[in-house]
Parts: sequence; structure tokens; C-alpha cells
Amino acid sequence: MASSRSVTASLQRTLVRRNPIRVTTQVSRRCFQTNSILTRPRTGLKCLPQERAFSVSVPRRLADSNDGFDPKSIDRESDEVDVCIIGGGPAGLSAAIRLKQLANEAGNEDFRVLLLEKAGEIGAHILSGAVIEPTAINELIPDWLAEDNESRFEHATPATGDKMRFLTKSSAIPIPAPPQMNNHGNYIVSLNQFTKWLGDSAEEVGVEVYPGFAASEVLYKPDGSVKGVATNDLGISRQGKPKDNFERGMEFHARITLFAEGCHGSLTKRIIKKFDLRSESQPQTYGLGIKEVWEVQPEKFQKGQVVHSLGYPLPADTYGGGWMYHFGDNLVSIGLVVGLDYPNPWLSPYGEFQKMKHHPLYKSVLEGGKCISYGARALNEGGFQSIPKVAFPGGALIGDTAGFLNVPKIKGTHTAMKSGMLAAEATWTALGNTDSGTIFLYDYEDALRKSSIWKELKAVRNMRPSFHSPLKLYGGIMYSGLEAYILRGKVPWTLKHKGTDYAATKPADQCTKIEYEKPDGKISFDILTSVSRTGTNHEEDQPVHLQVKDWEKHAQMEWPKYKGIENRFCPAGVYEYVEDEAKDIGVRFQINAQNCIHCKTCDIKVPDQDINWQTPQGGEGPKYFMT
Repeated sequence: MASSRSVTASLQRTLVRRNPIRVTTQVSRRCFQTNSILTRPRTGLKCLPQERAFSVSVPRRLADSNDGFDPKSIDRESDEVDVCIIGGGPAGLSAAIRLKQLANEAGNEDFRVLLLEKAGEIGAHILSGAVIEPTAINELIPDWLAEDNESRFEHATPATGDKMRFLTKSSAIPIPAPPQMNNHGNYIVSLNQFTKWLGDSAEEVGVEVYPGFAASEVLYKPDGSVKGVATNDLGISRQGKPKDNFERGMEFHARITLFAEGCHGSLTKRIIKKFDLRSESQPQTYGLGIKEVWEVQPEKFQKGQVVHSLGYPLPADTYGGGWMYHFGDNLVSIGLVVGLDYPNPWLSPYGEFQKMKHHPLYKSVLEGGKCISYGARALNEGGFQSIPKVAFPGGALIGDTAGFLNVPKIKGTHTAMKSGMLAAEATWTALGNTDSGTIFLYDYEDALRKSSIWKELKAVRNMRPSFHSPLKLYGGIMYSGLEAYILRGKVPWTLKHKGTDYAATKPADQCTKIEYEKPDGKISFDILTSVSRTGTNHEEDQPVHLQVKDWEKHAQMEWPKYKGIENRFCPAGVYEYVEDEAKDIGVRFQINAQNCIHCKTCDIKVPDQDINWQTPQGGEGPKYFMT
């Protein structure tokens, strides 16, 4: 296996310029080789004589914004590592930690595992309910909650009770929760906090963790196998020209590249298409999860209480449900998941969430409290049928980017982490068996099919697609109950998903228009107020990362038929149709990219599929708190 490699000092300087706060902070607890950029951490070890912290005062390579300079005329700096992981969520961090555990156990501290994360800090783009099943973390870090572990995770709230309710407009009818939703032994956490802690744990074992680096391009070898990734160029204007602070992106070459981008990853889309990884699976189907965190009055707080709801406010032809989890000190996580295969383009998931909070079940807890955080994220709902092939020459897909969420259980953190661990073990074995050539992780594919992930997802494979029956919500509830208590996934059939989410959308004139009440500013809020709670930030003068080739053509295709569906499916007010008498259709399409909270809904739901979500500059987007 390759040892730590020396790389150019200019690349080292690039790292400092891109994230100076991050790198200079690390100097206090890490050593950097004089002639190296991304050297292995030496946590707990003294610096060798030839090692020192490096200076951040360096000249920049400048470009005139008015000249004809082509950014691609400058070669990108590169670094070579053993394994490169794209994405700093639970799956990517679990893979990284497991790899370094194996390397350290073998006495190979020079084995380099590098993790790139587009958020400015680990956990800043993470959002989930979240009740986690601890099977994977118990295996990865057995003492993660132990009192005698100084680095333990300190923010886990044991689940103490479950409630399941079917909502009408004014009532909440108790219904039995399926066995999959039994949360005994599980923990309510802020996944944002949990992921930050995993990031610290990864650094402790020697993983090179670099947030603020947005991988935007997959690199390939001459034989077509994955060579690594490249990060975004910085300092490009909205018109696509280099500014005076232009900085070329960087290349990271690895023997194995693991993609852990989360739901609907921008690079994963390309990988799946290039290697035809969906040739034997059904299309993925998605949901949009919208969440708030509230600080509630102490007398309304029930620590460890887990509540789920079905029915109101969603119509019977729309899959979804709400949750309310009591955790920490007087904190409540509340949210709504809406299946993105909903047919009515007048429906607004954000509007439905605001409406849900006024139901007595939720309002009785929230009233008198304070909303402290907001966020939204798409999630995979396809389950077993929609798992693509996960291995390809030079790399693999891990975590939610491959689609391991257990929808009936409403949990995916444990399966994401376990997939990362399985991929890590297969990677370690594969790299140990050969010193050169392209590597294919056959063992990962095999291990996945023999794992608890496969068994768990196969058993519940028919529940989500059962909601497409003529009985809609009610048929899905009845069939899912039959599966949960009697059939238990042992039937010889596998139900198919109806199709892609964007294709499920009907024309606006075939659907009932939905009018949403004005927010009261106490329980419900306007969308811009909510966006202000995400901490999202994007430099305005950069290429729009929500790529639409022709805005006017887009409006002409979408507006007459769907009457502004983008306005309604986006939970951050990114898309607008502005009245404009100069346009034939009477409106002008507008993208407010600065508002984007990276949920990916637009890429998934837009009917004509002409919006491509691409990573903006590294470090941008939401900065979630307690999500």
C-alpha cells in the first residue's frame, strides 16, 4: 500500500487560502511536513524535527477579469492518496474511520485516507429527524456513550415512548405503530451534532478531513476507471470569467474513491450514468423532509417522546407524514416528509408543513415556544428495488447516495454507516492484495448482499409502493399493516414504483388549486424568515449552481402547463415567476441562487428535467444548527 506522499508547497498554500481558519486551527493539534500539503494527522505524537506548521502569508495567482484568460489553461495542482472519500456525512466518516482503524491496527500509519466535504464545516449541511438505531455506531466505536470515554458523544437522548396518530383536520386518532417503528433502545439526536462528533473522531484516528472543498468533477484514467475527483475553481464571475481572486481547482487522485454525497449526489448522478449502475434496478423515488427545531416550555417537554403522524394535512394521493421528537433540554424536532411523486403542482410541501403545525397535536406543544432552526433535504424512498449496483472500476457508492434508507422504519443513519464500514473493509482487503492497476470492489457488493442492510430493506420492500394502489393512502396503510404483522416481506412478489417523481406531476388545470393561509409569525412563518434560520450564504458573483441552459425557454415549457410549480416545491424561495408584460407568457423566470439550502428537490421534481443542481464554491450553502 502507498505511503504518505510528498506534494508541492503551492498546493499546501492553496489549502490555506481556501480554508485558512480551518487549517490554522488544525496547526495547534497537527503537524505538517515542510514540503507536504495534506499530510497525515499525528494526533498524540510529537512533531518530528523536520516537521513544522506552515505560513499562510503567500502571494496569489491573479487574473484580470476583463481579459480572455481561459481558466483551464492553468494546470490543477494534485495530490495522491490511498483512498479519497467524497462527503462528510455519517457514511463517509464511518468509512474513513474504519479504514484508519484497519490501517492503524496493521501498523501502517502512512496509509492516507482523505475526506472532502463541500460544507464549510463538518455537519453544516446535515439534516435529519433524527432517531438513530445504534447498531452501526456500537460496532464502529463501541464506547461512544461510555462515561469513561473523554471523547464520548454527549448529546444522545434515549427514546422513551412511541405514539402513532392518524390526523384529521382537528383530531388525532391513535393507531398501532408497526414493529419497524418500535424505538426501544434507539436515541434521539441532532444529526448535525452527531456528524460533527464523528468528524472529530475521524481526525483522532488519523483521517485527513477537509471541509470547504466541493468536489465538482470525476476524473478518469485512460482505461475508463475512476482516478479521483477535482474541486471547483474559485473566483469565477457570474458570467463565467475569472476574477482577480481566481484560483484553479485541485485534483485528488486515489486508488479507490468512495462517493458518500447523500441523497441525489451531483457526482453520483454522473457515475450512475457512465457505468449504467441502474440497469438492474428501478428508478429512485424521493421525499422532501422539512424540519424545524423548537425550544418549548418546560411543562410541555416530554424527554425521549417520539411521535409520528399520517393523514392531515396531506391529501390522500400524496405519501408522507409528520414527526415530533423531544430531545436534549426542552428541545423538540418537528417535521414533515412529503413524497415527491405527488401529482398536484399546486401543492407546496413548505405550505403543508406550516399548516401541519397548527394541528392541535403539534400546536399544543409548540405554542409559547421559540423556533431556533430550520432546514430541508431530499431523501431516498425507493428502498430495496431502487438500489443500484454500488461498485465500479476504481470506486463505490456508499450511504444515502446509493439509497439505503428504510422508509417504514424512517431511519437510514445506521444503514448508511454500515455500508461505509463494509466498503472500507472491502477497500482495505483489495488494496492489500495488489499494488497497481484498477481495483473493483467485488467484496463490497457481496458483503452488502449478505449484510443486515440487505435483509432489512428486502423485508419492507413492498410498503412504500403499496401507496400507489387505487385506494391511495388508505390502501397503503392497510397493505403495510398486513406486511408488518403477517407477511413480513416473505412474499414472492416485489411491487414496482409507479415511475419517476417528475413524471407523476399533472398539469395545473387538471388539479385543484390550493390556497395557503398567511403565516401567523408565531407557529407558522413565511419562507424567507425560515431561510434566515438556515444560515445559508453564497457569494452572489459566481456562476449560478442551479443550472438552466435557457431561462426563457424553461419558463415557456413550465409556466403554461404547471403555473409555477418551482415556486411551490422549493422550500427556500429560490425560484420565482415575476410578472413581466414584455414576455409572451406574461411572466419572467428568476433564480435566487443565494437562498439555496442544497435540498436537491428542483433537480428531482421539475417536470421537464432541465434544472441541474451542481455544487457551488466550497464552503457555501446552509450552516445548520441542531438539525
